[in-house]
Amino acid sequence: MDGGTIGNGGMNPVDDGGAMGGDGPLGGPPHVWGGMMPPMHYQMMGMNPMQPMPIMDPNMMMGQGMVPENMMVKEVIQLKSVTLIPPAPGMPAPPTRERPPGCKTIFVGGLAENTTEDIIREIFSRCGEMMTVRLSNKKFCHIRFLLEASVDAALYFSGYRMRIDNKTDAANTGRLHVDFAQARDDQYEWECRQRQLQREARHRDRVEKERLRVPSPPPVPHYTEHEASAVAERIKSEDTFGKAVQVVITWLERGDCSKRNASAFYSMIQSTNSHIRRLLSEKALHEEELQKAKDLMKARMQSLLIQYAQIERVFVAASHKKVWDHFTKAQRKNIEMWKKQAAEIKAVELEEHLNTGAEDEMDVSDEDDPMKKKPRFDDKISILKEENDSLKCQLEAYKNEVEVVRAELKGELDSTDAKLRLAQQTLQGMQQVGFINKDMS
Repeated sequence: MDGGTIGNGGMNPVDDGGAMGGDGPLGGPPHVWGGMMPPMHYQMMGMNPMQPMPIMDPNMMMGQGMVPENMMVKEVIQLKSVTLIPPAPGMPAPPTRERPPGCKTIFVGGLAENTTEDIIREIFSRCGEMMTVRLSNKKFCHIRFLLEASVDAALYFSGYRMRIDNKTDAANTGRLHVDFAQARDDQYEWECRQRQLQREARHRDRVEKERLRVPSPPPVPHYTEHEASAVAERIKSEDTFGKAVQVVITWLERGDCSKRNASAFYSMIQSTNSHIRRLLSEKALHEEELQKAKDLMKARMQSLLIQYAQIERVFVAASHKKVWDHFTKAQRKNIEMWKKQAAEIKAVELEEHLNTGAEDEMDVSDEDDPMKKKPRFDDKISILKEENDSLKCQLEAYKNEVEVVRAELKGELDSTDAKLRLAQQTLQGMQQVGFINKDMS
């Protein structure tokens, strides 16, 4: 194919470019992918004839299986200062190297000697925003785009022959070769993006683990007299009883109890034992509420059974001979059906009521049984015995404290008596010395 013809019927590239590369459907420059679809001179179904045809990306069409790669037909692209002539149809696509990760930079070789940066920007500006263009004097350049998708669009120009100002001399012609380029900036940005994604993944994993982890129990404070008094007060409250008892258990297991603070621990244990009475009173309250609910339910059920009996009497009265003959056949059929349904429902409800009453009677009989009452009486006796034992232990503890105080006071009195005797002896010695001095004088 010479410089003045193209592989499409021998048309002049300039005239062809003027016809195809002039004003587009919207009055703008021709689109890169204009040669993908043949011109249509008829209206397609479902389209407005006043609106232009939508233009599709050939890469998307190839991915969807619409146009085979070897059947793609490229058009002449006429720009302001350069004309791009496509390769012959059926020619294989130019080879490319393996795409580096995060590639945003392309290598463009085969440029004409008179190529300028403005011409390069004019050709590749339709592929996307360009960040940098590095033009060499050896007929190649490097272009770095803002987006990775622009690189895929720029590969479309690989294989095109270019003519600057429609001149055919060697200085103004060239054959474009577009390929991926290895750039440190692209590699750095890609690595930064991968590290950011890894940090986000680690953060999500850490948040998920924190969400699924069982919360650890609160730390138990060390034993002090102030903390012991606060725990003793919390034991007496139902809301804080559980946590306070756990603290006491931890202190006992640690071995914080000693002879010095045994009385404080004993008072906390005694308060814990007193909680049993609160539990028994709460249980009695719940049993009373349950009994009230049972009585209310029994009354309601009796009211329902009375109403069922009244309904049954209505059906019986309607079945008398004097009344029954006045109803039609359909009405009598419905009345018989309703009467049967009411009887079945009453029987079911009565059976349930009787079963409930039998269960209540069994509970009452169990409670009335003296053999069943005896364990409860024994429990009360055992509780009283435990309280008596606890009071005895508390009294013994107080006695021990009194003995300790008495011993301490006795020791102080003995030391005071010894000091008094020493002072008296000293005073007597001083008096004798005074008498002797007086006699000598």
